[in-house]
Amino acid sequence: MRVFEKNNNIFKILSEAISEGIVVVNKDQIIVATNESANDIFGYEKDELVGEKLTILIPKKHHHAHPKYVEKFIDDSGKRSMGIGRDLYGVRKDDSKFPVEVGLNPFEIYENSYVMALVSDITLRKEQEVRIQELNTELEEKIRKRTQELSITIKELEEEIKLRKEAEAITQESLKKERQLNELKTKFLSLVSHEFKTPLSGILTSATLIGKYTKAEQQEKRDKHLDTIKNKVKYLDNILNDFLSVERLESGKVKYKFTTFPLSKVINEVIYDANMLLKDGQRIKYPKDIDEYVIDFDEKILELVLTNLIRNAIKYSGENTTIDLQVLLENDLLTFYIIDQGIGIPEKEQEFIFKRYFRAENALLDQGTGIGLNIVKSHLENLGGSITFKSKENQGSTFTVNIPISKLS
Repeated sequence: MRVFEKNNNIFKILSEAISEGIVVVNKDQIIVATNESANDIFGYEKDELVGEKLTILIPKKHHHAHPKYVEKFIDDSGKRSMGIGRDLYGVRKDDSKFPVEVGLNPFEIYENSYVMALVSDITLRKEQEVRIQELNTELEEKIRKRTQELSITIKELEEEIKLRKEAEAITQESLKKERQLNELKTKFLSLVSHEFKTPLSGILTSATLIGKYTKAEQQEKRDKHLDTIKNKVKYLDNILNDFLSVERLESGKVKYKFTTFPLSKVINEVIYDANMLLKDGQRIKYPKDIDEYVIDFDEKILELVLTNLIRNAIKYSGENTTIDLQVLLENDLLTFYIIDQGIGIPEKEQEFIFKRYFRAENALLDQGTGIGLNIVKSHLENLGGSITFKSKENQGSTFTVNIPISKLS
């Protein structure tokens, strides 16, 4: 103790500036110094604690174990917080207990070992923690009661929420259709400038030239220009029909009409019209064994599907090539294969081929709107059918159409 007193003035200067209570004990656990804050916390006068056993500040039930704990702490010589995970209590002079927080710091002076304890009175904090716990408990109870009350209201609101969601879905769908319609209008205007300009120029030119051929022996030249006008008008009519089909599909106005008819009737009409579009040396291979097929389906839709696919095969195939149309009937499922030897579809673009307005990069120089395959796919899916394809660039494509048939004879 006397050794520590040599430095007592330094201790006082430093310790009185600290708000925490400081209690210094030697290796015998005798209190050798305290600061004013420690005296106030424990209720003692100045220097009244000096020379007392440390146990004077500890609840009696811990007197037995505490000396061993301090000895072990001095041997370990490490800074630490005391009683981590446990509630610690100090004892005032009037024997009242109060919660404390203690930090321990061992040190040596002139080869003598000491432990400095930084003591904080956490009574207010504990009271606040208890109050917070009480408030949490009260809040949980209120929440439980409110939840019970709200559960009834929630059930009543569920139907209203459901109706709102349905209304929102309808609104979103309407907005989506409106955006698509605006997109359709934009695309249409763009296509007018490209796809309509060339045919209209051809019609105007032919109409102008016809007027120059006034002699009877020039009838062949007049007929040539009349055929040109007819073909150009038919091309424009097909474009307009495609756009009308898109509008009807989008608005849900398409009405399908099932009739019973010979399959050969539709195929003959499609191939007859397609023959007029063939390039030099091209030919269409007619399907075998279909004369006895009588089916129940929408005749116009079937004609539209086959016409679109065969015309594409002709357009994207070169001269002296064959377009092979095959038909297979199995288990009330009618399958068409349209096989060409054309330019094919680049692999990186195949996933987009049925999207509206899409044109593969190797087909951009050919006339077309990019909506034909989209229309075909939409009609087939509406009727329970499907369309798929396999294609390899510069080698050709095979389109497969499956149609469920409800009546055969």
